[in-house]
Amino acid sequence: MTKANRQARILDLIRAHDVYTQNELLDHLKAVGVEATQVTVSRDLHDLGLVKTIDGYREMSNTGSSRALPIVIREFLLEAKPAQNLIVVKTTPGNAMSVARALDLEEWNDVVGTVAGDDTILVVAADALKADAVAQKLMRLRS
Repeated sequence: MTKANRQARILDLIRAHDVYTQNELLDHLKAVGVEATQVTVSRDLHDLGLVKTIDGYREMSNTGSSRALPIVIREFLLEAKPAQNLIVVKTTPGNAMSVARALDLEEWNDVVGTVAGDDTILVVAADALKADAVAQKLMRLRS
Protein backbone atom coordinates (compact mmCIF):
# COMPACT_ATOMS: atom_id res chain seq x y z
CA MET A 1 0.00 0.00 0.00
CA THR A 2 1.30 3.45 -0.87
CA LYS A 3 1.77 6.27 1.62
CA ALA A 4 -1.02 8.25 -0.04
CA ASN A 5 -3.44 5.32 0.23
CA ARG A 6 -2.53 4.71 3.88
CA GLN A 7 -2.99 8.36 4.70
CA ALA A 8 -6.35 8.42 2.92
CA ARG A 9 -7.43 5.46 5.05
CA ILE A 10 -6.26 7.27 8.20
CA LEU A 11 -8.36 10.31 7.29
CA ASP A 12 -11.38 8.09 6.63
CA LEU A 13 -10.93 6.41 10.02
CA ILE A 14 -10.45 9.68 11.90
CA ARG A 15 -13.59 11.09 10.29
CA ALA A 16 -15.63 7.98 11.05
CA HIS A 17 -14.42 7.16 14.57
CA ASP A 18 -13.24 8.92 17.70
CA VAL A 19 -9.62 7.74 17.77
CA TYR A 20 -7.78 8.75 20.95
CA THR A 21 -4.39 7.03 20.63
CA GLN A 22 -1.97 5.94 17.95
CA ASN A 23 -2.37 2.33 19.10
CA GLU A 24 -6.12 2.63 18.63
CA LEU A 25 -5.50 3.98 15.12
CA LEU A 26 -3.16 1.06 14.41
CA ASP A 27 -5.94 -1.35 15.46
CA HIS A 28 -8.43 0.39 13.14
CA LEU A 29 -5.92 0.25 10.28
CA LYS A 30 -5.27 -3.43 10.87
CA ALA A 31 -9.03 -4.10 10.84
CA VAL A 32 -9.23 -2.63 7.33
CA GLY A 33 -6.17 -4.56 6.15
CA VAL A 34 -3.51 -1.87 6.50
CA GLU A 35 -0.30 -2.89 8.27
CA ALA A 36 1.73 0.00 9.69
CA THR A 37 4.08 0.72 12.55
CA GLN A 38 3.58 3.30 15.31
CA VAL A 39 6.45 5.38 13.90
CA THR A 40 4.83 5.44 10.45
CA VAL A 41 1.44 6.39 11.90
CA SER A 42 3.05 9.14 13.96
CA ARG A 43 4.63 10.60 10.81
CA ASP A 44 1.35 10.26 8.93
CA LEU A 45 -0.55 12.12 11.66
CA HIS A 46 1.96 14.95 11.45
CA ASP A 47 1.95 15.03 7.64
CA LEU A 48 -1.85 15.12 7.58
CA GLY A 49 -2.02 17.95 10.11
CA LEU A 50 -4.02 15.88 12.57
CA VAL A 51 -3.92 17.00 16.18
CA LYS A 52 -4.90 15.23 19.35
CA THR A 53 -7.85 16.82 21.15
CA ILE A 54 -9.97 15.79 24.08
CA ASP A 55 -12.34 14.22 21.51
CA GLY A 56 -9.57 12.27 19.75
CA TYR A 57 -7.52 13.11 16.67
CA ARG A 58 -8.97 15.87 14.50
CA GLU A 59 -8.06 17.54 11.22
CA MET A 60 -6.46 20.96 11.24
CA SER A 61 -5.96 23.01 8.11
CA ASN A 62 -2.37 23.36 6.91
CA THR A 63 -3.13 26.92 5.87
CA GLY A 64 -4.01 28.13 9.36
CA SER A 65 -7.21 28.07 11.30
CA SER A 66 -8.52 30.70 13.61
CA ARG A 67 -10.83 28.04 15.09
CA ALA A 68 -8.20 25.44 16.01
CA LEU A 69 -6.05 27.47 18.39
CA PRO A 70 -8.84 28.45 20.80
CA ILE A 71 -10.01 24.83 20.93
CA VAL A 72 -6.63 23.34 21.81
CA ILE A 73 -5.85 26.24 24.17
CA ARG A 74 -9.07 25.69 26.14
CA GLU A 75 -8.48 21.96 26.27
CA PHE A 76 -4.76 21.78 27.03
CA LEU A 77 -3.19 25.09 28.14
CA LEU A 78 -2.21 25.30 31.81
CA GLU A 79 -0.10 28.47 31.83
CA ALA A 80 1.93 30.83 29.68
CA LYS A 81 4.74 32.81 31.31
CA PRO A 82 6.97 35.33 29.54
CA ALA A 83 10.73 35.25 30.15
CA GLN A 84 12.55 37.98 28.21
CA ASN A 85 11.62 37.39 24.55
CA LEU A 86 10.44 33.83 25.28
CA ILE A 87 7.16 32.39 26.54
CA VAL A 88 7.18 29.13 28.47
CA VAL A 89 3.85 27.45 27.81
CA LYS A 90 2.76 24.52 29.98
CA THR A 91 0.15 22.08 28.70
CA THR A 92 -1.38 18.88 29.92
CA PRO A 93 0.94 15.88 29.36
CA GLY A 94 1.27 14.76 25.75
CA ASN A 95 -0.41 17.82 24.23
CA ALA A 96 2.32 20.39 23.66
CA MET A 97 2.72 19.41 19.99
CA SER A 98 -0.96 20.03 19.25
CA VAL A 99 -0.89 23.47 20.85
CA ALA A 100 2.41 24.40 19.17
CA ARG A 101 1.15 23.30 15.76
CA ALA A 102 -2.06 25.29 16.15
CA LEU A 103 -0.05 28.34 17.22
CA ASP A 104 2.36 27.92 14.29
CA LEU A 105 -0.55 27.74 11.85
CA GLU A 106 -1.96 31.00 13.18
CA GLU A 107 1.15 32.81 11.91
CA TRP A 108 0.97 35.52 14.58
CA ASN A 109 3.35 38.36 13.70
CA ASP A 110 4.68 38.46 17.28
CA VAL A 111 5.64 34.75 17.24
CA VAL A 112 8.95 33.90 15.59
CA GLY A 113 8.64 30.15 16.22
CA THR A 114 7.90 27.34 18.65
CA VAL A 115 9.67 24.29 20.03
CA ALA A 116 7.48 21.66 21.69
CA GLY A 117 8.18 18.79 24.02
CA ASP A 118 5.67 16.59 25.80
CA ASP A 119 4.01 19.17 28.05
CA THR A 120 6.05 22.32 27.48
CA ILE A 121 6.40 24.71 24.55
CA LEU A 122 9.04 27.35 24.14
CA VAL A 123 7.58 30.20 22.10
CA VAL A 124 10.05 32.70 20.68
CA ALA A 125 8.93 36.32 20.28
CA ALA A 126 10.86 39.19 18.73
CA ASP A 127 11.27 41.03 22.04
CA ALA A 128 10.14 41.07 25.68
CA LEU A 129 7.12 43.32 25.06
CA LYS A 130 5.83 41.02 22.34
CA ALA A 131 6.46 37.97 24.54
CA ASP A 132 4.36 39.51 27.30
CA ALA A 133 1.58 40.31 24.81
CA VAL A 134 1.60 36.77 23.40
CA ALA A 135 1.47 35.21 26.88
CA GLN A 136 -1.49 37.41 27.80
CA LYS A 137 -3.26 36.61 24.53
CA LEU A 138 -2.82 32.87 25.09
CA MET A 139 -4.18 33.10 28.62
CA ARG A 140 -7.19 35.15 27.40
CA LEU A 141 -7.96 32.41 24.85
CA ARG A 142 -8.02 29.93 27.71
CA SER A 143 -10.93 31.73 29.40
